[in-house]
Amino acid sequence: MSPLFTPFTIKHLTLPNRIVMAPMTRSQSPGGVPGPEVAAYYARRAAHGVGLIVTEGTYIDHPTAGNNPSVPRFYGEDALAGWAAVLAAVRAAGGHIVPQLWHIGMANDAYPETLSTREIAAIVDAYARAAADAHRLGFDGIELHGAHGYLIDQFLWETTNRRTDEYGGSLIARTRFAAEVVRACRQAVGADFPIILRYSQWKLRDYTAKLASTPAALGEMLAPLVDAGVDVFHCSTRRFWEPEFEGSPLNLAGWTKTLTGVPTITVGSVGLDEEFMAGIREGKAASNAGIERVLAMLSAGEVDLVAVGRALLVDPAWAEKIARGRTAELVPFTREALKTLS
Repeated sequence: MSPLFTPFTIKHLTLPNRIVMAPMTRSQSPGGVPGPEVAAYYARRAAHGVGLIVTEGTYIDHPTAGNNPSVPRFYGEDALAGWAAVLAAVRAAGGHIVPQLWHIGMANDAYPETLSTREIAAIVDAYARAAADAHRLGFDGIELHGAHGYLIDQFLWETTNRRTDEYGGSLIARTRFAAEVVRACRQAVGADFPIILRYSQWKLRDYTAKLASTPAALGEMLAPLVDAGVDVFHCSTRRFWEPEFEGSPLNLAGWTKTLTGVPTITVGSVGLDEEFMAGIREGKAASNAGIERVLAMLSAGEVDLVAVGRALLVDPAWAEKIARGRTAELVPFTREALKTLS
């Protein structure tokens, strides 16, 4: 298991291991304010050895950013005080944490059919203000949610971006909004504050969707984002072991690192597949979905970090149990875990 438990440095931040807690919407923050239960929820994962926690998506300060009053905000004195308490609890447990900044875009019924350039500028500014607040509070960085069909992704995807101005048309033009968000956040936080961008090919309503159908197109899309200041790409796939393009075993994170040279996080059902669990418990060879594939990807430098979602949701001590060989104690995921802040 040693490749999982070697340190990794991103600018000023040195993580003790390669395990990242993936962002997972919990809807447990009434009025958008994370309370003591939320702080304890994240602190438990930190106390049990997660290298980096990425929070659930948090709404930026824009009227159309989100429509669920139980999803936390990352603006307003009350919500930011709640996040300061979350940060303090994670720090006390020895952990590292970044907030995920989120605008859901067309998933909100109040979202206009087409944003004006003035509205785009206001949203970019809202992202930058949230990034500045994260920096001021002492978080370890930020993650921008640019995946799964939400606002940033809607600009990137030709199916949802039908604009004919400078924000639409060619693949490069469709990256303009994302690059402006990244650049504004970079200006707000300085050079040494890590910026992570989560992106995906698939969408919540279309698992087969592609932003880029070839490696060349993917490289063309990613280059402006690197230039704008992305430090890490969090490459969301539904199954981490599946190749992204024909003719290569590399997954989306592997291709992203190959094309950009920027560190990547791989994610997608890590720890859920029974073959994965069997490989850990019995030390036997398993399918490409197994722990051996994760370790091989890290050892070969294909990816740098591994995000774990539902396995950590149900078992706060997942990382510690893996590190200490307490694999018989691993708790299998059940949907009941989605309802609680265990």
